[in-house]
Amino acid sequence: MTGPLANEMEQRLRAALAPTLLEIINDTAQHLGHAGDDGSGESHFTIVIEAEVFAGVSRVERQRMVNRALGDIPGNRVHAVAVRASAPGETQR
Repeated sequence: MTGPLANEMEQRLRAALAPTLLEIINDTAQHLGHAGDDGSGESHFTIVIEAEVFAGVSRVERQRMVNRALGDIPGNRVHAVAVRASAPGETQR
């Protein structure tokens, strides 16, 4: 079951980056009782994303592109977001 924040992240990423692959993994259960666990069940995520717009772009700039697409979500509404971004044909790291 996907929560409202995960759904909103998916909508924003699809609209901004047109990914060919997108997985939003809720890691919150692994962080229960840790810093940033607000009890919402949606405080920690991993995003696996593949998009043409990442071709020829550095890892750091890819992270920035994802963060811009997510707007106020990282750091404000979600404690932590890990990003694994690639262009089509690249190996995910």
